[in-house]
Amino acid sequence: MNIYIGNLPFSATEDEINTLFSAFGQVTSVALIKDKLTGRPRGFGFVEMPNADEAQKAIDGLNNSDLGGRNMVVNPARPREDSGDRKPGGYQDRRSSPGQDNRNRKDTGRRKDSW
Repeated sequence: MNIYIGNLPFSATEDEINTLFSAFGQVTSVALIKDKLTGRPRGFGFVEMPNADEAQKAIDGLNNSDLGGRNMVVNPARPREDSGDRKPGGYQDRRSSPGQDNRNRKDTGRRKDSW
């Protein structure tokens, strides 16, 4: 079972999270999410536990518990949804899309070649 953990202190480590969840059963993996540009922790992550009963006990036992002065949010992870509007690599084109008019753009009335 994939478990979401949120509201983590930025000082939390994967080893620390692994130790917390191992008290409830076998942990397959721990992944704390970091910002792609800065490499800083984002305060959430995921834990994979193969046994659903052990995973549920971990959720029940750790949800709203204190870690580093913050109350963790622990619940079953939801499947990632594809929004359909993103391009590969996370890039989203913010320019007008085909078929969309540009009425909200400011028009100066001059063409570049007429300056």
